[in-house]
Amino acid sequence: MNAMDSSRLPAHSLALPNLLTYARIAAVPVVVGLLYWENIFEGGLWLRWVALAVFIAAGLTDILDGYLARMWGQQSALGRMLDPIADKLLVASCLLMLAAEETIRGWTLFAAVIILCREILVSGLREFLAELRVGVPVTSLAKWKTVGQLVAIGFLIAGPAGQQVLPVTIEIGIGLLWLSALLTLYTGWDYMRASLRYMVD
Repeated sequence: MNAMDSSRLPAHSLALPNLLTYARIAAVPVVVGLLYWENIFEGGLWLRWVALAVFIAAGLTDILDGYLARMWGQQSALGRMLDPIADKLLVASCLLMLAAEETIRGWTLFAAVIILCREILVSGLREFLAELRVGVPVTSLAKWKTVGQLVAIGFLIAGPAGQQVLPVTIEIGIGLLWLSALLTLYTGWDYMRASLRYMVD
């Protein structure tokens, strides 16, 4: 056993990278609950700052879990399955809540619909290809798409609270959401194109 192998930790369900992924999933109801409390129950705007802090912490776990899993050799089938699920839960739940409270409204709803539909499509394609034992690697552009979505949603979560500090907070969030939607369409087509030959067969 060489030094690199001896420094690796066993990959199991309670490994730190997996715990970080669990934390990201647990953050979903917390962020939604805080936004619901602020908007529906008319709580103070400070709740949006708390929601943003939780959301940012959840986003950071998305970076850390993969980095630590690779550094410590703790990649696992469970982690590979849960990581994209955690991302999609966080993004989808926040988009739905932001639409419900009308931070996202009008034509911008189409950007949210594009993002949600793409995530459902790609999840279905991945499940289909997994049955064929075909792997579709995540591209660098797809990773940037996820970063763009998280940053856009962060601005929109700050929303009216952020407007008091930066008057164009919501406008920046909406602009970034549309940019993310365009990247979403492009990366979604990449997955579809990679899958077409297997679908035809």
